[in-house]
Amino acid sequence: MKKYASRIYMCIIFGVLYIPILTVILFSFNAGESTAEFEGFSFYWYGELFRSPDAWVALRNTLILAVSSSLLATVIGTAAAEGIYKMRSRLIKTAVNSVTNIPMMNPDIVTGMSMMLFFAALVGILGIADYNDIGFLAMLISHTTFCLPYVILSVLPGINELGDTLSEAALDLGCTPVKAFFKVKLPNILPGVISGMVMAFTLSLDDFVISYFVGPSNFQTLPLLIYSMTKKTVKPDMYALSTIVIVAVFTLLIISNMRSAKKTATPKRKGARAK
Repeated sequence: MKKYASRIYMCIIFGVLYIPILTVILFSFNAGESTAEFEGFSFYWYGELFRSPDAWVALRNTLILAVSSSLLATVIGTAAAEGIYKMRSRLIKTAVNSVTNIPMMNPDIVTGMSMMLFFAALVGILGIADYNDIGFLAMLISHTTFCLPYVILSVLPGINELGDTLSEAALDLGCTPVKAFFKVKLPNILPGVISGMVMAFTLSLDDFVISYFVGPSNFQTLPLLIYSMTKKTVKPDMYALSTIVIVAVFTLLIISNMRSAKKTATPKRKGARAK
């Protein structure tokens, strides 16, 4: 009985999570304009999407922002994780970890308002006439900031598990500390780095709240475009665009998980052969 109950519970959980996504994918192939009644299978809205310049500009902006912020967050987060690991004082390490997790624990609306007030004050201090001049930079800094803790949390366990043995061996063999990190440590923690980068990319890709508060008027991302359309009506061409994004992110996650599984399985196979 417990076995069947657990299966039913899992089905309900997965249904709540994935039925809305499947609904969006289904109605992206709707022949009609209705978002409540499926009138037949068609690729009409995908054709409309390719003819919509606003949607493609928003998608381009979203991808530029997501790729840039995820790469920045990955580089800074990996360096920060290495720095946290090297700290000898347990008290300082705990304090730094707590401060690092603040952007992740804060509600998005609090982070968004804080960033907006910060950049508004910065514009006044620097005497910048138009906020649009630093709008993209403000969004890039904001997205990097709230993605950073997720990268650190993905990378730090791998560094802790690896320890200092391999790095110290590389130093004994003549490597500099920087070369030892890139040649020895980084390849071993690469699955965590890639997982953190993928997570940062997906978080930046679908962010709305922080982009809404910080974003300039001349740089509109996809979530902001969809929100502006909800004031009137959302046509199925947005469902088509959402479907493309869902498939792209899903494919990226599968590739990332396959790479991580392959990295994990390789040492086990080597150990089995040795035996």
